[in-house]
Amino acid sequence: MEETLADYAGTSMTVGPHMLVHLRPELRARGVLSATELRGARNGTRVAVAGHVIVRQRPGTAKGLLFLTLEDETGTANAVVMPDDFEKHRALLHTAPLLLVEGPVQNVDGVIHVRGRRFEAIPLRATIPPAHDFH
Repeated sequence: MEETLADYAGTSMTVGPHMLVHLRPELRARGVLSATELRGARNGTRVAVAGHVIVRQRPGTAKGLLFLTLEDETGTANAVVMPDDFEKHRALLHTAPLLLVEGPVQNVDGVIHVRGRRFEAIPLRATIPPAHDFH
């Protein structure tokens, strides 16, 4: 973890393991799915995913929706944030480099995303505090 953090601090990237590799045991204990596991979630199931926020998009044509792409050690997961939830969590959604997103999964015709309802910044340290159980 210390080497990965030093890589990010020095170059904003790492050639070592993805940051989430270090956090996966704690995330798994909390019921947080990896991007790969999200693909198997049934439509409408409440889930949690976490990752490094690599894309934040809020197009003018999207009626206030925010689109997030989270990267973990297994791939990417997408989340959609409705305008009212965006307004409630604006600062966190704009600034957290590592984010946990909880909400119902929408898995229709191979298009998969989490409709974000609850959000949590993941601290950049070796362990994360216990919180909600997502199952």
